[in-house]
Amino acid sequence: MYQKNQNTNEPSNKLSLDRRNDGVLISKSQSEQRLTAGQHIPVLLSEVLHFLEPRKGEFYLDLTAGYGGHAKEIMERTFQPKQAVLVDRDQKAIDYLEQQFAGKKPEIIHQDFASVVQELSSKGRQFDIILADLGVSSPHLDSASRGFSVRLDGPLDMRMDQSKGITASDIVNNYDEAKLAEIIRRYGEEPRANRIAREIVAHRPITTTQQLAKIVASSAGWRSGSKHHPAIRTFQALRIVVNDELAQIEISMPTLIKMLKPNGRIAVISFHSLEDRMIKRAFADEAGDRYDSTIKLLTKQPVTASDAELVFNPRARSAKLRAAVKIKKKGE
Repeated sequence: MYQKNQNTNEPSNKLSLDRRNDGVLISKSQSEQRLTAGQHIPVLLSEVLHFLEPRKGEFYLDLTAGYGGHAKEIMERTFQPKQAVLVDRDQKAIDYLEQQFAGKKPEIIHQDFASVVQELSSKGRQFDIILADLGVSSPHLDSASRGFSVRLDGPLDMRMDQSKGITASDIVNNYDEAKLAEIIRRYGEEPRANRIAREIVAHRPITTTQQLAKIVASSAGWRSGSKHHPAIRTFQALRIVVNDELAQIEISMPTLIKMLKPNGRIAVISFHSLEDRMIKRAFADEAGDRYDSTIKLLTKQPVTASDAELVFNPRARSAKLRAAVKIKKKGE
């Protein structure tokens, strides 16, 4: 039976960034070097390694591989990159992964993860390690042309896969006021959704991120110097709808748990409460002190970033990690 260290959950639900895993120290200084080099910093890296405990020869599925930060560290511990499947719906991320891991030859798939999960499951594929980091990557936020940032001026796009689907511009400029308010309220959990939707409709056409951000800020009564931009919730809501993010999670989670091998571990990192609630519910449906439970929770509460990580990676402040292990039944 798979066992964790006795101190799996610390009272603060934060794990030290200097945790050792398989004799390798993942320290603040190493992550700072990635930041200095201009690379995407994998969120909660030490925590991911702690709960997933990658071992030599294990099969690994990364559903949102992005720029390979987590994948690199995990594959270095499994010593079997050819048994790894790295998935991303962003072509730029795929191009980077293919270049970064050209010599290791993992299986790299350009597709949304819900479609990949159904395809792999239909083929009977199973894995020892499954990871999903649901957040927007730093390259997304730092590239004005992708349309994710409230602070950089670019087209209202927000598509993870820019080859297909509706854009944020389609929603902002074509949906009626009631529908816009519903989206902003439901997916952004924005209490001023009606007022924001009304102002958006009044200022159409809106073509850039800065136009939209200023309209939202004005309708929300934002004062300069505020800690968080008031348009963040609205941008989040639009991004969720554009990329069908919640449906992806809802469709995939039950199947992912079935795809775990006995003693296999799964970790999911979310960045807002809607995602976290869905993951919590999916895990709870399969866990607990029941005869038919299929997983054991490794995190009773979501694990968040340490203060040390937030110093050099402030974007990790909203990250929440939940993890579980597949129960090994008698005879398996």
